[in-house]
Amino acid sequence: GRVARPKSYSLAELQSFPSRTQITRHTCEEGWTAIAEWNGVELSRVLQHAGILPTARYVNFHAYDGFVDSIDMLDAFHPQTILAYGMNGKNLPVPHGAPVRLRVEKQIGYKSMKYLQKIVVTDEFVDTGDSGWSWYVGM
Repeated sequence: GRVARPKSYSLAELQSFPSRTQITRHTCEEGWTAIAEWNGVELSRVLQHAGILPTARYVNFHAYDGFVDSIDMLDAFHPQTILAYGMNGKNLPVPHGAPVRLRVEKQIGYKSMKYLQKIVVTDEFVDTGDSGWSWYVGM
């Protein structure tokens, strides 16, 4: 993507970055909510480490289950947007997206993608339109 140093990050490498812990509410598009403590690395730190280029405008996420979605740079660089590997003081459990999930606290739940496999920084808008939900659903 639009980075100077493309790289695959292991879970251990993500955990070596300074971590952030936040207690936030997950608001699901299906009408339920839950509060949890999330631990992980700010997405902005990983993007900066990879050398995000000035032409970058969007960050696309690909999950192991085939789901694809994206956010803009405002959400990507928000301090509460993290790559979470911990939940409630423990390793992130599989039902909640292990090994790593995205947490986008400024948007509704489906943007906090589980089972994160790949991140691609791009200058092109991508909206697969298959989620049934608007590309941006802010809170």
